[in-house]
Amino acid sequence: MKPKLIIGAILAGLMLVFIIQNVAVMNLRFLFWTLSMSGALLMLLILSAGIILGWLLHSGFSRRKRR
Repeated sequence: MKPKLIIGAILAGLMLVFIIQNVAVMNLRFLFWTLSMSGALLMLLILSAGIILGWLLHSGFSRRKRR
């Protein structure tokens, strides 16, 4: 198997364990909004946003390199 795939799988597993262990309800305040949600759900949303942002930036930079 490829090393990147193995490292990615290990990191995903560690993140999953971290999320499962943090299920307490948290309050998130941003400017004028207050949001109460599970810590695990909040971390999962932040992780998902980071993955999507990284994927979009990577595809944008790879397009720019091809030109």
